[in-house]
Amino acid sequence: MSNQAKLEKEAMHVLKLTSRTFYIPIKLLNSSLKKTVGSAYLCMRAIDEIEDHEQLDSKVKQQLLMETSNLLKTDFDSDAYEKLIKPYQSLLPEVTLRLGDWLEFCPSEIVGKVKESTSEMAEGMAKWVERDWVVHTKEDLDEYTYYVAGLVGVMLSDIWKWYDGTETDRELAIGYGRGLQAVNILRNKDEDAERGVRFFPDGWTREDMFVYAEDNLNKADQYMKQIDTRNIILFCKIPLALAHRTLKALKSGKEKMSRKEVETTVDEIINE
Repeated sequence: MSNQAKLEKEAMHVLKLTSRTFYIPIKLLNSSLKKTVGSAYLCMRAIDEIEDHEQLDSKVKQQLLMETSNLLKTDFDSDAYEKLIKPYQSLLPEVTLRLGDWLEFCPSEIVGKVKESTSEMAEGMAKWVERDWVVHTKEDLDEYTYYVAGLVGVMLSDIWKWYDGTETDRELAIGYGRGLQAVNILRNKDEDAERGVRFFPDGWTREDMFVYAEDNLNKADQYMKQIDTRNIILFCKIPLALAHRTLKALKSGKEKMSRKEVETTVDEIINE
């Protein structure tokens, strides 16, 4: 097995371990897009695991995120990255330890865009770690959701344009990411509260967050209308449909969709 084929196999394995929601649609992409979106997602997940880590000190998180952001602004020195994370090696998951591999796996013509978005995300996350994830206003919420999810939309749009010239509106792409994140915020509200984090702006009720999520999911629906490539539509549709249905479940008082409902939703989209 060639090194590239081995890396692809390992990347898909790590992807499956880190995200049920994105593993399925990424697996459905054609070879070139699967490689690109898979590596891009893993890069962002690598830094997300630093931001979310329960055992790392806030100052350590900021340092790791800022220095990783700076490395991504250059050719990315894998040795320097390994040296940076070495003291925390036993605490960090494989997806974070292998950031250099995911960049190597990404097609060279688009890796610059992936690095750019991941670098901006890491810098934004460092800022929010410093602020202790305290959200006071809608502007705060917009800024937070931009860094952790809107940038995923931006990066995907860069990939679609590179792949076949598909043009999409940047604000709608950000809305796509934000909408998915807003649903996560609603779904994880109690878990977040347990660790002392609240992403609801001051004075906001659950209803206000439902409106915020719906507004952004509407942008995501408009975003979908700008894409004609069937393979890309299929990829984007699955997380979006799951977000819409999760929101519906939450509104009706359920905690989340059942695994059966998730599987049915995915099957419906694949067989459309």
